[in-house]
Amino acid sequence: MEKLSDYLRISEAAEYLGVSPNTLRNWVNAGKVAAIRHPVNDYRLFKKEDLDALLKQLETASKKRPKK
Repeated sequence: MEKLSDYLRISEAAEYLGVSPNTLRNWVNAGKVAAIRHPVNDYRLFKKEDLDALLKQLETASKKRPKK
């Protein structure tokens, strides 16, 4: 396992993405982004690289959508 300091907590990850923690929890449950669980307290933890990949995916999707 990598160092836990390499991961963001859900509140930090949500702020990084510009969404609420509940939205991020829903995305994890839907399989849109990966999270690991902290071995002691079972909190969700996120790699910054995974969040960057999600942002890139969202950016690509918004460009493909026709404008109204």
